[in-house]
Amino acid sequence: MSVKVTKGSGREKVPSKTQWNRVRKMQDHEIDTSDNPPLAEAFFEEAVVWKGFKKQITLRIDPDVIDFFKKQGKGYQTVINEVLRKYVEAQKKHAV
Repeated sequence: MSVKVTKGSGREKVPSKTQWNRVRKMQDHEIDTSDNPPLAEAFFEEAVVWKGFKKQITLRIDPDVIDFFKKQGKGYQTVINEVLRKYVEAQKKHAV
């Protein structure tokens, strides 16, 4: 039986109830996807391709701007990244 623990979570180790050896051996056609909803074209039009791991940088931002995002709550850095990504995508569309 395998144990999954989040690094630094401070939680006790809880044995996984998943039969990982069985899962690893499964072929695609053996996976039951009947409970997955069908995906319309709109889903793919709005989908964002994951670019891999993020790069840590130092960025100088005006205090009122960073305060605005911090007031949005947990995950404000992710929101900033999403705003910047939308800007980049819009610029690329106009450049073509």
